Amino acid sequence: MNLSLSRAVEAIMRDAAQRAILPHYQTLRSDQIEAKAADDAVTVADHAAEAILSERLAQLLPEAAIVGEEAAHADPAVLDRLGDALCWIIDPLDGTNNFANGKPPFGILVALAERGETIGGWIYDPLRQRFCHAERGSGAWIGDERITARASGASPPIAAISLVFADADKREALKTHIAPHYTLVDIPRCAAEQYPRIVLGENDITIFERTLAWDHAAGVLFLNEAGGKVCRPDGSPYRVDEHMRPSLIGAATPALWDELAERMAEI
Repeated sequence: MNLSLSRAVEAIMRDAAQRAILPHYQTLRSDQIEAKAADDAVTVADHAAEAILSERLAQLLPEAAIVGEEAAHADPAVLDRLGDALCWIIDPLDGTNNFANGKPPFGILVALAERGETIGGWIYDPLRQRFCHAERGSGAWIGDERITARASGASPPIAAISLVFADADKREALKTHIAPHYTLVDIPRCAAEQYPRIVLGENDITIFERTLAWDHAAGVLFLNEAGGKVCRPDGSPYRVDEHMRPSLIGAATPALWDELAERMAEI
């Protein structure tokens, strides 16, 4: 991968935001919002953005498979491509529930995987025009500035813990055994926002129970390349072709990760 590819992906994401997402922000009609599942919406902006991203990324790397969130929802067989030699992974509008309610945060997530391992990740916030990107082995960047993850410095550390997809027993264990050791803050319901918050020192740790590839491939690479740590609670790396495995721990520093993982191992 090279700088010219990253610039091309950025241009495609900005184009999708301008043409398919921002024109619908705070202007959606009720008939332009559908429920995919309980507490999981999809809008005309999701579909339009995915169409643009899929078409233009395919032109960029014709040899790569494409797995988009909405395409996979329509045909789960699409998920079989996640382990291909090369695969684009697209979340055309992360934080759809926020977007559908006319509020931030929301963003676009794109990743490029090679045989199940993420090698490139791009995160775009259309409202702030913040562009985060990372390449495996080459660091993490926000715009043209190389970024290093940093802890908040707060005591106790700041935690954004998603309980939405945890079962009842695990939810109770997290509340009882994990939460008291941290200052809890609301989750943004948007991985495109949560990962940058960890890197930028706004949050120290986060726990995700659901680990779908389009939600996490780009963010996991971005946080790890920035010097933070995100992986499975047992220390194994996140792979996009194992996206149905539950649980990810993310932290601004390896020490914060180790501390949380130790506590989680006890529940």
